[in-house]
Amino acid sequence: MSAPPQVSSQATLAQLHPFDPLTPSEIQLAVKVLEAAFPGEPLRYKRIDVQEPLKKDVIPYIEAERQGQQLPPRPARVLQALFHRLNSGAFCKALLNADTQSIIYAKELPKHIQGPVDVDEMIAIEKLCLENPEVQKEVEKLNLPAGVTVCNDPWIYGTDDPNENRRLFQCYVYVVAVDHPQNNHYSTPCKFSPVFDGITHEFIRMDYLPAGVDHTVMASTAPWKPVKTIQYAHELLDTPLRTDLKPYIVQQPEGPSFSVDGNLVSWQKWRFRVGFNTRDGLVIHNVTYEGRNLFYRLSLCEMTVPYGDPRKPFHRKQAFDVGDVGFGVTANQLALGCDCLGHIKYFDGWRTDSKGEPVHLENVICLHEQDNGLQHKHTNYRTGAATAVRNRQLVVQMICTVSNYEYIFAYVFDQAAGIELEVRATGILSTAPLDNENGQTVPWGTNVGPGVVAAFHQHMFSYRIDPAIDGFENTIYYEDSVPMPQDDQTNPFGCGYVTEETILKKSGTANTSVDRHRVFKIRNDSVINPITYKPVAYKLQTSPAQMLLMGPNSFNFRRAEFASKPIWVTNYQDDELYAAGEFTNQSRSSDGVEKWVARNDPVENKDVVLWHTFGLTHNPRVEDFPVMPIEKVSVMLKPDGFFTRNPALDVPASAQSFNQSTLHQGAADCCSHASGSGTDRAKLYKRVE
Repeated sequence: MSAPPQVSSQATLAQLHPFDPLTPSEIQLAVKVLEAAFPGEPLRYKRIDVQEPLKKDVIPYIEAERQGQQLPPRPARVLQALFHRLNSGAFCKALLNADTQSIIYAKELPKHIQGPVDVDEMIAIEKLCLENPEVQKEVEKLNLPAGVTVCNDPWIYGTDDPNENRRLFQCYVYVVAVDHPQNNHYSTPCKFSPVFDGITHEFIRMDYLPAGVDHTVMASTAPWKPVKTIQYAHELLDTPLRTDLKPYIVQQPEGPSFSVDGNLVSWQKWRFRVGFNTRDGLVIHNVTYEGRNLFYRLSLCEMTVPYGDPRKPFHRKQAFDVGDVGFGVTANQLALGCDCLGHIKYFDGWRTDSKGEPVHLENVICLHEQDNGLQHKHTNYRTGAATAVRNRQLVVQMICTVSNYEYIFAYVFDQAAGIELEVRATGILSTAPLDNENGQTVPWGTNVGPGVVAAFHQHMFSYRIDPAIDGFENTIYYEDSVPMPQDDQTNPFGCGYVTEETILKKSGTANTSVDRHRVFKIRNDSVINPITYKPVAYKLQTSPAQMLLMGPNSFNFRRAEFASKPIWVTNYQDDELYAAGEFTNQSRSSDGVEKWVARNDPVENKDVVLWHTFGLTHNPRVEDFPVMPIEKVSVMLKPDGFFTRNPALDVPASAQSFNQSTLHQGAADCCSHASGSGTDRAKLYKRVE
């Protein structure tokens, strides 16, 4: 842990932008204020972060900034703290005014609310499990060979009892058969799983895991039968590495085309601020293009991973990786030349440990450019003349390790004013034991190795889009492409089709429709495009994903109602940032978008928020083990009547003198000329003339 600077002066705090991430000085300030408010009482800190500024207060500030006017006073810098009072065990939330160094409020939360897991807690539970006498008794029964040990993954307990108020952890135990720092213990799961109280550290019970198709469990742990482990670390592979891969070097000899001032990024015609907090991780604030407002805030605000294994205790396996732990907490320290290629700018973050000390999170976000093939090209076949423009993109990327899985999140900005949110899943499947010596399989999972099965599951994400399309009052609607009725006057040949528009006038939900090519759009009714004569707009190219498969009476469904619909539209409220609600750990039901849309608020020409649920239904392949090749899904935001022409027309044409490619074998430079028969076409064109 890096030594943090001392508490900043008020002058330094005043220099912070409203969207700047948390500083180590603010962590120290929050701890100082809270400990003064609870003298002599030990506090255990879960999370300290910047509270989002009130939108009504921050809009005048960012609008003056956008228009180059004198800035008004910065909105109050407010910090949020989640903590336990150890004398009573109460879980509390406080808001603090950093400018005045005072408490706005500090309140004890209801007993059934469990706060997120922190890093220190996870490490402590893992250690507690290994040292517990009851666990050690089970390990002894395994009769492990010399040098073979066990490890465990503490899991969020989930929910199956509406009366359970204890803070619980379920630990899944694995045999560590190979002494190597990257040993794949997920290939050797055990058949027992202890449960602990996270506050008292009390051993609650030992769950014995079923290892067949039904719910039957063994009465006692049997000796471990050694199996050949399935490894991914290169040093442990029993096949040689490939030797025919040549270096691929990304170079930018003149440096990048972007510039960075603090957290403000400027690239081509884009301006936006890179934000970071311990819950969302990467947040994009205040996006403009050519000085025009596009989006106030973009974030991947929640995800849930429910498992389809119906057997107890696997029925409780449902992670909320944002609300239960936090993408910021689990963000990787990115490595140059590994996670990102080219000329890289890194952004750091800060979090608190359980004692209130600042922890430096280095290189958790990377910023770089990439080439993504052609942006547009056209060849005039008559003359052979061609225009070819390559698609340079700017990528803002974060990678999170959530126990066994890795998630790669990237916002990709292009020169034609599009923004892609790309999500890639990799890492290792969460596994369970299976007695399959006689070829046994299960209908809700895939055998991925001897004695190991990977259950079917879903990864459901919520993309929170806070639009500002040429202003902060917008309308959401969807557009379907439908055939025209055939008649003698309007469609005599039966080939016509039109679009139908449905405006979402009240807060609510909508479905995607591939059959109708349904496109959701965000428009500003007060700004008319002079070419289309329609309001300026951006479209959301949705991901037509399968929604939540768990039954509506299950806790899995009730806790994640956001995943039951692909589109939600709500009226903006300052404290409504997370689709499943503020607290998801052991939640009994959701407290998010499903309640907010029920207000039936008017949302036409209002400050609205668009929430898009998308994801992956992951029925594992054996090829996904021992480490999973990337599974990718993406969502696009693209201008639709926002400009009067292609906004990338002014990007210079591609040329060999600029790109400096090299030949594999004889070929000609064809960036600005048609290839092959272009000369013949030009001659033909002249003869015709």
